[in-house]
Amino acid sequence: MVKHTYTTQLGGHKLVVESGEVAKQADAAVLVRFGDTTVLSAVVSKAAAGENDFFPLTINYEEKMYAAGKLPGGFIKREGKPSDGATLSARMIDRALRPLFPAGFKDEVQVTNTVFSVEEDCSPATAAMLGSSLALCISDIPFAGPAAVVQVGRIAGKFEIEPEQEKIAGSDLDLKVAGTSSAINMVEAGCQEMAEELMLDALEFGAAEIKRLCDWQAEISLEIGLAKKEFQIPEMDQSLVNEIEKMASDQLRTAILTEEKQEREENIAAIKELVYNHYAAQEELPEEKLDQVVEIMNDLERKIMRSLIIQDHLRPDRRRLDEIRSLDAKVDYIPRVHGSGLFTRGQTQVLSTVTLAPLSEGQVIDGLDAEQTKHFIHQYNFPQYSVGETGRMRAPGRREIGHGALGEKALAAIIPSVEDFPYTIRVVAEVLESNGSSSQASICAGTLALMAAGVPIKAPVAGIAMGLVKEGEQVAILTDIQGMEDHLGDMDFKVAGTRTGITALQMDLKVTGISRKILRAALEQAKKARLQILDVIESTIAQPRKELSPYAPKVETMQIAKDQIKIVIGKGGDTINKIIAETGVKIDIEEDGTVRIMSSQQAEINRTEEIIRLLTKKVKVGEVYEATVIRIEKFGAIVELFHGKEALVHISQLEANRVAQVSDVVTVGDKMKVKVTEVDMHDRIKASHRALIERAGNSGNIGHSGQNNNQNRNFDHRKQANQRNPRFVIKQQENK
Repeated sequence: MVKHTYTTQLGGHKLVVESGEVAKQADAAVLVRFGDTTVLSAVVSKAAAGENDFFPLTINYEEKMYAAGKLPGGFIKREGKPSDGATLSARMIDRALRPLFPAGFKDEVQVTNTVFSVEEDCSPATAAMLGSSLALCISDIPFAGPAAVVQVGRIAGKFEIEPEQEKIAGSDLDLKVAGTSSAINMVEAGCQEMAEELMLDALEFGAAEIKRLCDWQAEISLEIGLAKKEFQIPEMDQSLVNEIEKMASDQLRTAILTEEKQEREENIAAIKELVYNHYAAQEELPEEKLDQVVEIMNDLERKIMRSLIIQDHLRPDRRRLDEIRSLDAKVDYIPRVHGSGLFTRGQTQVLSTVTLAPLSEGQVIDGLDAEQTKHFIHQYNFPQYSVGETGRMRAPGRREIGHGALGEKALAAIIPSVEDFPYTIRVVAEVLESNGSSSQASICAGTLALMAAGVPIKAPVAGIAMGLVKEGEQVAILTDIQGMEDHLGDMDFKVAGTRTGITALQMDLKVTGISRKILRAALEQAKKARLQILDVIESTIAQPRKELSPYAPKVETMQIAKDQIKIVIGKGGDTINKIIAETGVKIDIEEDGTVRIMSSQQAEINRTEEIIRLLTKKVKVGEVYEATVIRIEKFGAIVELFHGKEALVHISQLEANRVAQVSDVVTVGDKMKVKVTEVDMHDRIKASHRALIERAGNSGNIGHSGQNNNQNRNFDHRKQANQRNPRFVIKQQENK
């Protein structure tokens, strides 16, 4: 096979695709070099083993740690399950490519993207999307591509394609937009309260670059692409179609207009079963005709629902096209958690909880990018009972990870910085009931929980899912779509934001494309709904609480000098561990000397602050302390001036006269006034009790006290001048 190489530019970096050199046993394979990022995209198809009632498309996105010069973590040292980032990349490619396969195509198709190397400024996901599209285009698999995805940022008010990493931090937009040369079909965005019209401009900006990349792929496909395998959608028996429509249309229409979800589904299923059994009882009917009965009934359900919306402006639950289902919001639904919110929209219900923790408990992300720590985490769970079904409880799948990430983008825009609110924040959304748009309900519930927890968010956020039914030139935009409208409609357009603007966006299209006019109308209708939901949220809790939950940890911040960090930590961490064991607090120390102390008990925080303040206090020569003897050595006594700060009182500095043994004068636990006489360059301190005796002379008493006595003993220094061991004499007298 001959190697083919093609080159263009993307986002200021060289983009090269190669085919014909590697993975030659796949149906088609493309090696994409985007800067130094290298991704292999290989596609293979297999004829359906039986009569599938779905299209078995699998998109894999494999991250190899060697691509970033890293070893996998853990003991096995081998890549395990995909990271959340890899899962989201695979999901993005799937959502963009799946609508481009012909209706009725049921062959198994597998697309595998393997990331071989990564350059920080060149996205491997962008390369994988282009490689997947081009590999499908040059294969013999039926595919209505090409397609591409680009990332759009907005830096200093200017849109940029595939901005470099150092610029992304200053961008108020993180938009991934995918589509073909003629239309957008997938959008994923997080932004800082962006106006609707500006978002439309960003989409058009990205669409122009997508068109260029698709046109480039089309040229390559014309040169090296294979002829597409013949594929024909099996023709339906039109007489059978007409017969079933006449038999079931009225009953199916009535069933579709049942307001309650489960009752509606049961009614529709019952009608389908009656029709199927009617034909199954006819022994002369071939098996393939029975299969057609199932498909005809499914098509009829779709046709009736769409006709009701387009012609009659009547939705399955009899709402107006722009009407939201009934809304309800509650806070403090769960006791003892740091914050909770329950949000209900029709038959969709989500409970969100907030947990506050030290910054040190942030989530470490160790992937192909540079290691980073997340201090805001949003997670989403979707149990089977929420839709009245049974099934195995498994680890979060692509849907759960994707919905959790969308909610995180929506809420991240209003989360305070760690400087203003030094906590790791985890929000968990539990879907209790679902009939469409549970991801947006999780955003609403998350807002309630955050405000109930006392997190000083910038503004409340609400989310709404918009739908579309398009038949020729007739268009109906639906507010707050439910499951049936999502499944049988043409668009799932999720919009989240504040009263000021959009914070997150996600769009999936099943039609070839929609105009800016339709997008603008959908965004305007979504804003109206969003404001209505925000009214309900703010009537429940108007603003974040001023106080944290009594069960939430409190945080105080203090600053120490960089060279004092080692003092607080101690040798091998012994000092800081001792403080933690003594007070029960959690302590985070940053490289700049910022110390954050966390505990649910304010008194222990205050106590810890005082300990650290004393530990880092600069001891000066001439200062006098009431010290405690903590250790006896032959050469002197080691005393603690204050918590953690030790000094040596040499044997010659214990008394005015000569001392034979340190233990003759002091014991461990004795209190002793000492004067600091020296602090060397290594912060080692020497002190003297003798200096205070000599200063006092005959005018006063400078003493020390032993913990073994019931009262402090003051020593008369005039007596000490005539007695070699006054302490011994006093002890003898006490014994008498």
